[in-house]
Amino acid sequence: MEVLMDGTVLSADVGYLLTRASGALVRATNAALAGFGLRVRSYSALTLACEARDGISQRDLAETLGLDPSQVVLLVDELTDAGLVERRPSEADRRTKLVVPTPAGVAARGRAARAVAGAHDDRLAALSAEERDLLRGLLGRVVDGVLPVVRA
Repeated sequence: MEVLMDGTVLSADVGYLLTRASGALVRATNAALAGFGLRVRSYSALTLACEARDGISQRDLAETLGLDPSQVVLLVDELTDAGLVERRPSEADRRTKLVVPTPAGVAARGRAARAVAGAHDDRLAALSAEERDLLRGLLGRVVDGVLPVVRA
């Protein structure tokens, strides 16, 4: 087994490598988002709300983000308190609350997305554009095989 630069013998352990890569990207992304009052999870929830044409249910947010619904309630509460999203009743089912971005949320998401892209560029600088595309594609396939796909 090959030894990594940090002295471990886990170079063949995909779970270990994914965890290390994820941790590095999450730390870099959280640092980039700090000035917006966001972290990876809240940014992800805001992004999904912005991308969903008529809003997204908290249940769908939980499924897509792989979080417990109670965690999503707290995320949405934070985003609501910050004025970035609001909850609206669904026209199809009044019992379902949709998370809808406010104009301030759409603007904040746009600025935050640029900061996130910069953090990712910095962290992934050792990879070519083609390698980044390949990595994204492979990770997407892994995630699609593990998590349910929710279409907004």
